[in-house]
Amino acid sequence: MSAPVVIVGGSLAGLRSAEGLRKAGYSGPIKVIGNEPYLPYNRPPLSKDLLSGAGEIDEIYFPIKESVADIEWVLGQAATSLDTKEQKVTDLSGAIHPYSALVIATGLRPKPLPVDANGISGVHVLRTFDDAVELRKQLLPGVKVLILGAGFIGCEVAATAIKAGCQVRVVSRTHEPMQEALGKTLAKEVKRRHELKGVEFVKGASVFGLIGDGHVERVILDSGVIYDADLVVVAIGSLPNTEWLEGSGIDISNGVLVDGGLRALSSDGAVVENIFAVGDVARYVNPLFDQIPRRVEHWNLPTETGKRAGLVLGKHLNGESVSDLLAEPFAPLPSFWSDQYEMNILAFGMTYLADRSELVAGELSGECVFEYFRNDKLVGVCGIGMRPTIQSYRTRFSLA
Repeated sequence: MSAPVVIVGGSLAGLRSAEGLRKAGYSGPIKVIGNEPYLPYNRPPLSKDLLSGAGEIDEIYFPIKESVADIEWVLGQAATSLDTKEQKVTDLSGAIHPYSALVIATGLRPKPLPVDANGISGVHVLRTFDDAVELRKQLLPGVKVLILGAGFIGCEVAATAIKAGCQVRVVSRTHEPMQEALGKTLAKEVKRRHELKGVEFVKGASVFGLIGDGHVERVILDSGVIYDADLVVVAIGSLPNTEWLEGSGIDISNGVLVDGGLRALSSDGAVVENIFAVGDVARYVNPLFDQIPRRVEHWNLPTETGKRAGLVLGKHLNGESVSDLLAEPFAPLPSFWSDQYEMNILAFGMTYLADRSELVAGELSGECVFEYFRNDKLVGVCGIGMRPTIQSYRTRFSLA
């Protein structure tokens, strides 16, 4: 019996890759190795509904289609090394998994607290279901929450904590919350709405140290200012999970570099045989915008990359030519959304590439839509509310 296609990463990108393989006609064995003890589940609710309620893991599981019901799942085991010559993956238990082809879908992990906590508890991150369960236990009325980072996760946690009756302070190096994605004007408006709910923002600062007798009690900033805190949430970005690929010859500078077929590339730009990468860990060119390879962490891209890799790999394993398929540009339109209080933020494109933005519909203090341009070319749209208007932009992006 031939070795299976091994997918390392048990989240959405891995699941969509498996589905793509089956849709392409591949009927051979598939094995998925995941570092969490759960089947693939939906992550966006972790910082939204699930964090504020009492939901359980079975409420956010993705459906397992009949086509992939025969997958072998190896859960609760992270991959630790890759041998491309022998075509095998080793996991944390020491088990060895031979493969006929490999899909890397290992995703991201939160950046850690940038200072030594010295054994002090009460410091949280939010990436997994278990993270959300631990954090929501602590979001009680009157609790003083200090959030490091004013990106989407930080702001969504702030909104949830406010609704739980907590006192919330957000500390960030940036000038305005979510400014990189929203632009200064819309970010300032989002900040205003948070402040009306009671959130305090401290900008241009970072953490220097923690004070506490076993549990955090205060946080020292690099400015010397000290704030009381019963709970610290670290939301300062993510890192790609690629350490297990060191020494493999794959280009893992800021994720896994891939071509338009999601095939992994070596450090000299050559295609690495029978290895693909998908989801948040994949770095690739999107010709809708330019020719610079990037990792893009928007919620629809694990599906788009997984489907593409599954199709290319599945046809290849069936002995079919994929040259025509590879000649088609891979140009998925990134999208993201965020619910904070009554604000429903929706965006398409790469707004953070823009050199200017323009209010084109609605009122800034209410529902509104902004267009984002780089060198006068539309690169993104984002707004609060006005969902049909924003969705109408999906056909207005053209290849660079």
